[in-house]
Amino acid sequence: MSNIHSRRALPIIFFTVLLDMISIGILIPVIPQLLANPDSPFFLLSKGTPISYGYIILGILIGVLPLAQFFATPVLGELSDIYGRKKVLAVSLAGTSVSYILFIIGILTKSLTILFIARILDGITGGNISVAQAAIADVTAEKDRAKNFGLIGAAYGLGFIAGPLIGGILSDHTLFTSFSILTPFVIAAGLSALDVLAIIFILPETHKPEGGTPSSWLSALKHLTVAYSMKRLRYVFASNFFFQAGFSFFATFLSVYLIHRFGFGEKGIGLYLAYGGIWIALVQAFISRYISSRYNDVSILRWSLFFGSLTILAYYFPHSIIGLMLIVPLFSLANGLAMAYLPALVSKRASAAMQGEVLGINMSVTSLAQAIPPILSGFLAAELAPETPVYVAGIVVFVAWLIFTWKVRPE
Repeated sequence: MSNIHSRRALPIIFFTVLLDMISIGILIPVIPQLLANPDSPFFLLSKGTPISYGYIILGILIGVLPLAQFFATPVLGELSDIYGRKKVLAVSLAGTSVSYILFIIGILTKSLTILFIARILDGITGGNISVAQAAIADVTAEKDRAKNFGLIGAAYGLGFIAGPLIGGILSDHTLFTSFSILTPFVIAAGLSALDVLAIIFILPETHKPEGGTPSSWLSALKHLTVAYSMKRLRYVFASNFFFQAGFSFFATFLSVYLIHRFGFGEKGIGLYLAYGGIWIALVQAFISRYISSRYNDVSILRWSLFFGSLTILAYYFPHSIIGLMLIVPLFSLANGLAMAYLPALVSKRASAAMQGEVLGINMSVTSLAQAIPPILSGFLAAELAPETPVYVAGIVVFVAWLIFTWKVRPE
């Protein structure tokens, strides 16, 4: 691809991921209010329903999306190799927009069935991060991939600055009488639709279509075997699985932790997550680029996975807002670097012809890792305490560090 197309593609991919993450981030402060906060006016369960039941339903509702992504993502990655990145991104984002509309209908009708259908649809069509990563790999020299994958991380961070903040404000009817639980979902649907237009009219195609036939939807199961058979990537995939699983334990019930221990409402959760997003964006936009020229990826990941686990476990200690705020910079530094460098290392160790497939497999591993913890988290919170999944997260990320340090070597 020419340098002109490369310069044009990178900002559009960044903008696409940014809008996608804003639309997701908008919902984070809101969804726990539906099922895990009986004091919220948005609580959907009938009066007298045990809160433990709400925790379990919340975990399953969150988990079905990455579970659907697990099956769909490899197919989307292969389709992007066959038909090009642009078409697959546009279709997947259109599905995301429709899923938010369905979610609105589910809230209005108080139908858990429709809410689950919306989440599954979003999962099936929403495995677009691997396609975006493949597009970046298409237009980036190998030596610059970690830096440019950091752009996706920065988009994640910026999306989680604006998204939760917007979601917390838009759902607060005390700020403006027209705001309600539905407002963030309307905005999310609109942003996803805007994303589709940006892909169709602005993004250049980064990959020449190769033709062929994609695998079946059950290929995700086969891809787990393929992932293990790739000697150069086997333990990178395994480390990524446990890191993503740990982070999923953390992210799924962080809002519930904040509600239970500190009494946060949707606005407070939005502000706290926006604060964390600022730090993650700074790490991935600036610090990751600074250290990538000084240290190799393996050394950076050994350090970041170890301290990432410690900073998650540190959430056991704070009992004041100040303590809660002090954890965030160190947490963001360690975990932000791991988010950027794990997919970059996967990309570097895959051939140019297999970028879409390998990154799709990596996203499948990620999706499976993100699907199991929310479901387990609901039961852990119901049986033990709402903050238990947060502490389990630190232990699981520590396992990721053990595997990576023991088995992954620089090349």
